[in-house]
Amino acid sequence: MQPHAKPTHSSSPSDSSSPSDSSSPSQDAAATKTPPSSSDIKRWRQYLADERAEAAVYRQLAQRRDGEEREILLALAEAEGRHEAHWLKLLGEHAGMPKAASTRSQMLGFLARNFGSVFVLALAQRAEGRSPYAKDPAATRAMAADEQIHEEVVRGLATRGRNRLSGTFRAAVFGANDGLVSNLSLVMGMAATGVPATVVLFSGVAGLLAGALSMGAGEYVSVRSQLELLKATRPTQATLTAAPALDIEHNELVLVYLARGMSHEAAEHRAAERMGLYSCDCDPSLSLHPEAEETVNEHEAVGSAWGAAISSFCFFASGAIVPILPFIFGMTGFAALAVAGTLVGIALLSTGAVVGLLSGTSPLTRGLRQLAIGLGAAAATYGLGLVFGAAIG
Repeated sequence: MQPHAKPTHSSSPSDSSSPSDSSSPSQDAAATKTPPSSSDIKRWRQYLADERAEAAVYRQLAQRRDGEEREILLALAEAEGRHEAHWLKLLGEHAGMPKAASTRSQMLGFLARNFGSVFVLALAQRAEGRSPYAKDPAATRAMAADEQIHEEVVRGLATRGRNRLSGTFRAAVFGANDGLVSNLSLVMGMAATGVPATVVLFSGVAGLLAGALSMGAGEYVSVRSQLELLKATRPTQATLTAAPALDIEHNELVLVYLARGMSHEAAEHRAAERMGLYSCDCDPSLSLHPEAEETVNEHEAVGSAWGAAISSFCFFASGAIVPILPFIFGMTGFAALAVAGTLVGIALLSTGAVVGLLSGTSPLTRGLRQLAIGLGAAAATYGLGLVFGAAIG
């Protein structure tokens, strides 16, 4: 009997080194056994403040939505409220006065209150993906899993907004970047050859007009062609009107459904339904009802052709005018080029940051990438201008 007494003693609740106690799923109980350290309190209070701020962001976004999106956002706010309760329980009397949320959470709140756009959801997606709960022993595994799921939920909501913006926004961003880079390169190249400042200015104006018109026309043709291709791909309802007159012995209606990707058996069944030989709806996938209209909204997925063209024209022009602003105001020489490069650099950082925000990636990384590409192209053109200027001179 003695061998049985030892394991009984080792499993006593009074033994703090018990393996069963150390693997307990209740982290709350483990956390309250010893008083939290000052660093724990500081970290938990920050978590508490951020959870409150994020819940407020989701509630503010929900006020600008209706239907399913509103319900999803309110459910996210409720989940953040559960996380808030967890940190309140751990802190107990150490909760103290409400602490300010992190800068990121405060910025999210400001954007949600004043804009409520897809950019807020993109930032929230990034924030949920960077949650520290997976590595913090004070957070439960359920909380860490919640944050992972929240990232995917917010990603789905942000994707809806991205789809609504995709066509016109794409044309605007690329138009502005093309205008900035191409006209800065043109101005730098012309200035490097040693021509007068007025020639540089008129070259920049010509580049602005030519580029803006080219971009607008190109975007119109591109989007219009894509819409026409989508329309040509969508099935028509010709099967409904032609079916009664078909020869059942040579039923070409089967070929229609085979071409649409049905199996031979399914195609024959569908053709028989169309010709009135079957009165039952034997298989929901082979419904007697007319083929459903396409659920994809082409104008939402691709954008309006005129909207893309006008956006591209305007944003290319707005970008292309930046490099020639110093020359418009009478500056010349290296000083004008330095100011032009600085203004374009700021604009490239801004457009890159906007793309980063929308895509849920680092705004700084995207901004620096845009800056490096733009200034790199301008520097290369400036070098070529020096070479050509020396050759001509």
